[in-house]
Amino acid sequence: MIIFNKRSNTLEETSYSYELQDVSEPNLYRDIYSYDQIPKVPFNHRKVPMNPPDEIWITDTTFRDGQQSRPPYTVRQIVHLYDLLHKLSGPKGVIRQSEFFIYSQKDKEAVRKCLERGYQYPEITSWIRATKADFQLAKDMGMKEIGILVSCSDYHIFKKLNMTRKKALDMYLETIREAIELGIKPRCHFEDITRADFYGFVVPFAHELSRLMEDSGVPVKIRACDTLGLGVPYPGVALPRSVPGIIYGLRHHAGFPSELLEWHGHNDFYKAVANSSTAWLYGASSVNCSMFGIGERTGNCPLEAMVMEYASLRGATEGMDTTVISEMAHYFEHEMGYRIPPMTPFVGSNFNMTQAGIHADGLLKDIEIYTIFDTEKILNKTAEVYINATSGLAGIAYWINLQLGLKGENRIDKKDPHVAKLKEWVDQQYAEGRSTIIYDKELRKAAHKLIPDLF
Repeated sequence: MIIFNKRSNTLEETSYSYELQDVSEPNLYRDIYSYDQIPKVPFNHRKVPMNPPDEIWITDTTFRDGQQSRPPYTVRQIVHLYDLLHKLSGPKGVIRQSEFFIYSQKDKEAVRKCLERGYQYPEITSWIRATKADFQLAKDMGMKEIGILVSCSDYHIFKKLNMTRKKALDMYLETIREAIELGIKPRCHFEDITRADFYGFVVPFAHELSRLMEDSGVPVKIRACDTLGLGVPYPGVALPRSVPGIIYGLRHHAGFPSELLEWHGHNDFYKAVANSSTAWLYGASSVNCSMFGIGERTGNCPLEAMVMEYASLRGATEGMDTTVISEMAHYFEHEMGYRIPPMTPFVGSNFNMTQAGIHADGLLKDIEIYTIFDTEKILNKTAEVYINATSGLAGIAYWINLQLGLKGENRIDKKDPHVAKLKEWVDQQYAEGRSTIIYDKELRKAAHKLIPDLF
């Protein structure tokens, strides 16, 4: 049968209807995942079209997945961070939802206090075990949407659940129906999708969810979970590792609309950000993140990274207050004692810092030469320098201007005699065997003594 697709404005053949393949032995893709070797990336050179949705957004899992790899947040911390999420999200709700646990008394108190804020964005959702008691708990807590674990790979179905695909599918559908009957929208977490039989289980399962939506009139979301960070963003990669293939397949073969598709990726192979961006580009409206990527093992996709990706892909921030990213980082480090690795983009202490004299010389001449954008405007962070043996006159001049707030015509350059006098002191430190950087407090003390007319 041929139909006219209004989105592509072309005639297209309707998709083949994939049926569940209830195999007797698990398909573990041993040619790709041999376990005693690094996973392979096979190509079949089948390229699917990019098809970005009309609207894209971010969801947050800081208080769910992000709490599984660190000491639990206090209620006060959760509420404050939720306030910052709201402020960062902006009036259009680019950060659309935030996911919470609701089991302990502390979790429940945090949810209640956040709900009392009355924010439209981010909407509070939960993740629960697939039991009637938990469904009722979610409803009593005022949750309109819940996440339900529905593992997709044979690694999980056969090895963890000790079931066949048919039994797992029947159990999943029964659970999802129970949630719908209680008036809660289900979000189905297709766990381990990058090791799953896409056409033998994933697409047939998604077809069943489509039928369930048609019968009930209740939207059902699919969260495609790259549980071990095995997804690959390159065009022409074969399933099950292909992120373009997974998103395209869920839309084209399973018929799921973009607004009901969400990508949840981990960073085991350094691809969390690239995979999330790829999911957007190929048709998923939503990507799931956590603050600073904190999560299981290597972590989730960093929320701040996808804020930047959103602005890069859409050409606008849609009212997001991006300076809140720096507020979040300050709160984590100074109020919660969490150490952000110094080289972390946008938030690490070295992100906007240079130690090289040649870079400092560029900053002196024009700050655009060695900064990625106006970091003071966008992140409320000024480009800085560390002073060491290689900082040179330019580095010291830049440091003096920054310390004294000298701008425009008032700035001093590297030829100023004050700079030379302070550099002599710096050079002496390293001539005497010093190997560490010279910290601001120490350098200011020297400056007060050597160039008192400036300091």
